[in-house]
Amino acid sequence: METSYHEKLEKIRLAFPKPVSDRVHDSYFVHSIMRALDMVDGLKSEVPVLGPREPLDYGAAQMARLAESSSTVEDVTANLVDYFKGLTIWGHPRTQINVVPPPSISSLIATVLTGLYNPNLAWDEYSHKVALAEVEAVAMTAGLMGYDPAHASGVFTFGGTATTLYGVKVGLEKAVPGAMQNGVGAGAVMFASDCSHYCRYNIAGWLGLGAKNLITIPTDARNAMKIDVLRDHARTALQSGWPIAAFIATMGTTDAFGIDDLDAMVNLRDELVSEFSLPYRPHVHADAVIGWAWQAFADYDFEHNPLEFRPRTVRALAGACQRIRHLHLADSIGIDFHKTGFTPYISSLVLFKERDDLRLLMRSQEQMPYLYQFGEHRPGMFTLETSRSGMGALAALANLKLLGKEGLRVMLGHIVEMTQLLREHLEGHAATAVLNRDNFGTVTLFRAYPDGVDTFAIKDQEMDDEKFRDTLLRHNAYNRKIFDYVHSEAMAGRGVVISLTDSYRETSYGEPVAALKSFILSPFTDEENVETVVDKVLEARVKVKV
Repeated sequence: METSYHEKLEKIRLAFPKPVSDRVHDSYFVHSIMRALDMVDGLKSEVPVLGPREPLDYGAAQMARLAESSSTVEDVTANLVDYFKGLTIWGHPRTQINVVPPPSISSLIATVLTGLYNPNLAWDEYSHKVALAEVEAVAMTAGLMGYDPAHASGVFTFGGTATTLYGVKVGLEKAVPGAMQNGVGAGAVMFASDCSHYCRYNIAGWLGLGAKNLITIPTDARNAMKIDVLRDHARTALQSGWPIAAFIATMGTTDAFGIDDLDAMVNLRDELVSEFSLPYRPHVHADAVIGWAWQAFADYDFEHNPLEFRPRTVRALAGACQRIRHLHLADSIGIDFHKTGFTPYISSLVLFKERDDLRLLMRSQEQMPYLYQFGEHRPGMFTLETSRSGMGALAALANLKLLGKEGLRVMLGHIVEMTQLLREHLEGHAATAVLNRDNFGTVTLFRAYPDGVDTFAIKDQEMDDEKFRDTLLRHNAYNRKIFDYVHSEAMAGRGVVISLTDSYRETSYGEPVAALKSFILSPFTDEENVETVVDKVLEARVKVKV
């Protein structure tokens, strides 16, 4: 029995990787990880969930208290694995819920290594060569986006929300010079579409602009911002003396892959600068956390189609590429590698066309007296984060090197192909209707209808004619029942996990349209999984009462 501090310390040391090579201890470390993976693997089945789903007891969790004595790696591992029971397997071919991809092995290795050695990207003194990984990933991505890597710069940050936060903050510094030191003063406004990510409210609030100074612009049937309405609101703001902190262009919404007209937005900004003789250029930030990856097709030969995608897939890829081709016009771009870049959470990059934009966020050396006395690379002098893990940057670089441009094309091409196949199957049945059939992304929104409904006419009737309000609400409830059945079947291993959304669009008379939602993002999804979605929906129609 250990009694002294030294004896107890020796036991605890066994729970840490040794800082120097030790074959025996290194083997124990590897074995411990393998044991955890084996235990999780034992939870897998045909169901796209790890083990059984049990009710969550938050009351019991709140009663947790720190134990008096230490435990063992083996006991803790078993306990940790238990927390994964009931978790959705995002990379499973029967999972089509949201924009959460399976991470590649290379990106997982990057994550493990950075977790093991803790490089802090605040300063190259703390990260050494891992700092180069961020610079390389930024340069590669900048080139892919159409920026000049010699002029561009960027930083990895804590999520897609943070990328937009950085973009708007830089825009605020342009519109209200000195805001970093003096505050926002009388304030400023920012613009985003009603289909843009809800983080816009957080950003407006947290930057001190205030949610009331977030001006939300309506969208058209393609979920793209109405530029004429934006023009009117922007001119009104400037005439009233309000500086414009930022225009946010959404380049691929989560629910329907809506893409704003970035070219028109940038042209509008330039018009306003000239018309009002503005001493600054309002910042245009492209929220492309999903859509960025389609830039891999910017120079693809769609006519000869060397990767031999199906014609319908080529049309979708070319259409998305056409709408996203103006990304290089944005002053900054938000990118999530943990979405369409196939890395683990969190790997988000905010890119700036001009590296000098980041200098607007620079703090003085005097404000950080114990840092940055030496070294060559000091991004922590302008990042929001003080501790910034190298995990996201290295995982992104791993996949950029693993996949290359062709690999990104193959991955995106496959999931778009599966998406188009799903739409074909849905369109082949009189009882189902695709709501976003002209959309080019990997999300499919659709509705099921009872017998006797004209699915060709009903979509427009419910959307635009208030006389169909009761019909719409009845069909909303019907689709929720369809979802409940399909979901329960999937949880029993007899189907595919899809989701339901109420935020696809609102009708002209203000009612939300409920839609079944398939979001394909796994390289393992095949036509059988696609057919299963349709089969289960049709099966649900037989089981569900109107």
